[in-house]
Amino acid sequence: MLDARCSLLIYTHPMDVIYGIHAVEEALRSRGRAFEYVAISRDRKDAKLQKIIDACREAGISVRFEGREHLNRMAKTAAHQGVVAIAAQKKYIDVDDVLAQRRGQHAFVLVLDGVEDPHNLGALLRTADAAGADGVVIPERRAVGVNATVVKSSAGAAEHVPVAKVTNINRTIEELKEKNIWVVGLDERGSKFYDEIDYKMDCAIVLGAEGHGLHDLVRKKCDFLVKIPMQGSVPSLNVSVAGAVVMYELQRQRRKK
Repeated sequence: MLDARCSLLIYTHPMDVIYGIHAVEEALRSRGRAFEYVAISRDRKDAKLQKIIDACREAGISVRFEGREHLNRMAKTAAHQGVVAIAAQKKYIDVDDVLAQRRGQHAFVLVLDGVEDPHNLGALLRTADAAGADGVVIPERRAVGVNATVVKSSAGAAEHVPVAKVTNINRTIEELKEKNIWVVGLDERGSKFYDEIDYKMDCAIVLGAEGHGLHDLVRKKCDFLVKIPMQGSVPSLNVSVAGAVVMYELQRQRRKK
């Protein structure tokens, strides 16, 4: 009876599937999750997978060797590169914790107003990590969370970037402003170009959802609205590309002596 009860607890505990060499490797390296086990394709033998096997054994994590079809079913895709991990869910933190983990002289927070495509969120997390963001804020509803596709798309950067999940983006922006964080919204109707702002200040960059951009209330709460000049026929960039342009302008200015 005790054994059955224990098995049920393991089965019902919230777990995530992580797949892909870089994603699993970074999840192991960050030590931010507890692992149930890591499944390795028995059909593939190479140095990259052996490195993951060695890391698992060093950390005392169970390794299972499975057929490729079984891994396909686990990952719900064939793009797993021969490795799938079952691990505890991504831990979200509070916005105050993001601000407390400041990586530079000035605060730098990325706020996402309803990004729904996991590939876009993954790309944004990867850029946020590379550009030195303190963390990323996402809403609980009508937006994608940090799932397996996001982790894979971020090349594992999602394991290192602090992510806060909030109930109301508008209220969160107000709270950031109360903490003397300047809020810069990216919007095609902005009055300034993105490189006309001095980012050497405590600031949050706000990006809107695919298609419709920033919500009206969010736009009104921003201290600055900036745009990216478009010389072609298409009026805007993909949100992950646009976010990368602005984040690296911020990083460029802060590096400049």
